[in-house]
Amino acid sequence: MSSTVVTRFAPSPTGFLHIGGARTALFNWLLARKLGGRFLLRIEDTDRERSTPEAVAAILDGLEWLGLDWDGDALFQFARADRHREVVEEMLAKGRAYRCYASAAELDDMRALARAEGRPPRYDGRWRDRDAADAPAGVKPVIRLRAPTDGVTTVEDGVQGRVVFPNKDLDDFVLLRSDGAPTYMLAVVVDDHDMGVTQIIRGDDHLTNAARQTHIYEALGWPVPAMAHVPLIHGQDGAKLSKRHGALGVDAYRALGYLPAALRNYLLRLGWSQGDREFFSTPDMIEAFSVSGIGRSPSRFDFAKLENMNGHYLRGMADADLRDTLVAALPHLPDGPALLSKLDDSRRAKLLAAMPGLKERAKTLVELADGAGFLFAARPLAIEAKAKEILEGGGRAHLAAMLPGLRALEGWSAASTEAAVRAYAERAGAKLGQVAQPLRAALTGKAASPGIFDVLDLLGRDESLARIADQATA
Repeated sequence: MSSTVVTRFAPSPTGFLHIGGARTALFNWLLARKLGGRFLLRIEDTDRERSTPEAVAAILDGLEWLGLDWDGDALFQFARADRHREVVEEMLAKGRAYRCYASAAELDDMRALARAEGRPPRYDGRWRDRDAADAPAGVKPVIRLRAPTDGVTTVEDGVQGRVVFPNKDLDDFVLLRSDGAPTYMLAVVVDDHDMGVTQIIRGDDHLTNAARQTHIYEALGWPVPAMAHVPLIHGQDGAKLSKRHGALGVDAYRALGYLPAALRNYLLRLGWSQGDREFFSTPDMIEAFSVSGIGRSPSRFDFAKLENMNGHYLRGMADADLRDTLVAALPHLPDGPALLSKLDDSRRAKLLAAMPGLKERAKTLVELADGAGFLFAARPLAIEAKAKEILEGGGRAHLAAMLPGLRALEGWSAASTEAAVRAYAERAGAKLGQVAQPLRAALTGKAASPGIFDVLDLLGRDESLARIADQATA
């Protein structure tokens, strides 16, 4: 058998790629890349009623956006149903599985009795050793695993340590349903074996499944992959992460303006650590990652921390790279398509020139696009409430008084406009902020923007004077 490490990510396409799944994919991807192995993708689409092509597309797109490339083609589980049934036939022939003819009513009675006696519901094995001649006419059986009934099953887990399950608590579960459809429990084992998976990293909600799946591996004489079950992500209140905490799809984080590199870094630190170090480039992540660094306690998702990390990545990008990243992201941002439709060569150049001031005030691409909106705005500008208060609180009088001096400037630059505005403030006996804020409101429609003299320079003489005049005479 090859010594190459093979990991996998195996989502069910019943919805978006959620944040917990993205972290699981990242951990598997990092381990494979660190050890020179392979990272495989399997779409577990056996739930035909809930699996959709749209969900498959969202998962693939989310992984690609996050930069988690997989090796080879994605494998679709449903297409392998014949192989799954073939394995069960092998197990039947070896006596490691059996046909069960228990009716739905009998199973309901078993569950009711278990509840009444205060024990977990378990199949009682009534068809385990019965003769097939006893089978009721016209009933299609399910196929069950003949699991060990005494002793224990031990999972040596890379995160949870040694976990011991009494076999009396693990019943003869179903491998094939009465219509011949394979169960999840069976399909996962067969696919992982056939794909050569050597290491499984997944959520700790699968820990009991690990014991059950070990029984299938042992029944088939197959090696059991190394396993690591990662604690689930919780919200800030300590409860299991849900939509109200921010359990959104990866596509939603993209629309909220997060950078893939920042989200990767945040997800890495959500349950894995290397001392107090916060920031990791992708090569650093690959070099540093190990299963042993994954903690046993649930992580708490913190939007504020993610925003701060994203802001750090924004500020660290070269201006041209950030401009190009923003432009590429515009189709996915709330007001991005409208900005993109106005992005000619002139505005593209102005966006680059404005980037130093814009990125200091933004934590997301949405905030960056919002801050750059003044470059795309058509006159007369829409004025936000705070900016309107500035204009109506004496700001328009300052604008009207400043206009002649600005119009008289021979050269138009950040330096020349600053000199003119400072000279006006001195003559008017006003502080610079008292005259700069009305300018900001008139030129951008907002109460916050890049440096106001940079804004005047970026917009140019004609557009700047026209916007100021619009508000001075409003």
